[in-house]
Amino acid sequence: MSQVLPSDPILVFDIETIADTDAARRIYPQLADLNDADALSALTAIRTQESGHDFMRLPLQRIVCISALYIKAGKFSLFSLTADKFNEKDILAKFFRAFSELETLPQLISWNGSGFDIPVLIYRAMQYDLSAPWLFEEGQRIKNLRFDNYVNRFHTRHLDLMDRFSQYGASRREAMNVVASLYDLPGKTDVDGSMVGDLVANDDWQTLSIYCESDVMNTWLIYLRWLRLTGQLSSQGFDDWQQQSHDYLAQLTQADGRARHHEFIADWSSAPKT
Repeated sequence: MSQVLPSDPILVFDIETIADTDAARRIYPQLADLNDADALSALTAIRTQESGHDFMRLPLQRIVCISALYIKAGKFSLFSLTADKFNEKDILAKFFRAFSELETLPQLISWNGSGFDIPVLIYRAMQYDLSAPWLFEEGQRIKNLRFDNYVNRFHTRHLDLMDRFSQYGASRREAMNVVASLYDLPGKTDVDGSMVGDLVANDDWQTLSIYCESDVMNTWLIYLRWLRLTGQLSSQGFDDWQQQSHDYLAQLTQADGRARHHEFIADWSSAPKT
């Protein structure tokens, strides 16, 4: 039996997005009469001129995938909500609904969730008139959230590992791929965020969801090291949870019978030796 984690349940999450050209047309009237391909090219040029890079404003990031690892009482559940099966409103609603149906609000774990994922979730949810009161609860209705909530940057109910590792911006924020590689974790393999648009255009949802789930697993495994560093997990507990994570991934299969995350497992240099 693995050592009990300091929080239960835990939800490690990540989102993937593409540029929302429909929303962009409302902000940039010059795009109104362009088709989607031309509008995207023009939007990219506008954004590059505005900021020196083509990374879209957060409100213009349309969510095409949310992946999450849910851990409760030692049991793992890794899942993805993707735009081939659900529209964006439904992806958000299903993700939010999970919290309202849980007996205990989970601890959220992310990499740059405060800087990217959560703000995007907020912008997009408001566009569809969705409600997520638990995300903003500060003790008015649930007393134990007064000093442990998702709103306060210095609370740990949402632990943004990138923000915490940088001492809340006192030092440089590092990409997850750099940190994962430092710890002999897979990090980014054959796919990175710049390829998401092409994966969506090519209807390659399996590759996209596996990529997003891999980011979630990297974040989870970095979190285990954080727990060991901060004394919340013993060395034996760390080894046990790594082993359990490896065993869980190894038993996840696809329609062709192959391990869904066989590449992740193969690239996991520090994986337990079985």
